[in-house]
Amino acid sequence: MEKPVAVESASAFIDEKIKELGDWRGKTLAKVRAIIHKADPEILEEWKWMGTPVWSHGGIVCTGETYKSVVKMTFAKGAALKDPSGLFNSSLDGNVRRAIDIHEGDKVDEAALKALIRAAVALNLKGKSKPKPKPRRPSSKRAD
Repeated sequence: MEKPVAVESASAFIDEKIKELGDWRGKTLAKVRAIIHKADPEILEEWKWMGTPVWSHGGIVCTGETYKSVVKMTFAKGAALKDPSGLFNSSLDGNVRRAIDIHEGDKVDEAALKALIRAAVALNLKGKSKPKPKPRRPSSKRAD
């Protein structure tokens, strides 16, 4: 299993990725990254899967992939999130993930994206609470 890159290094790799892109995709990734940090200042940046920026807090919140004609934000547990603003526009068929494809010229709804990020973090943290131990039931075995 591939280990994530240290946080300081991951942030540097993401900086480099944005710089290397040098076009609207780099600017869009930088904007999305800034929104993510505004939504959750405690979020961690990671660099996984041979070059994918990942933002985590209590588990993966989302990834930031870049392709020729799209910047894709994939939310690891997106199917479990309410999306009242309708940001999710990709990967809608699965039972777990949801994604937002951002094309050149698209405007990002910062308030809606922040709300989605906060909801994803809350969902991750909710899953981290320890379940209450189940009460023990008396054994049905009889002592002879």
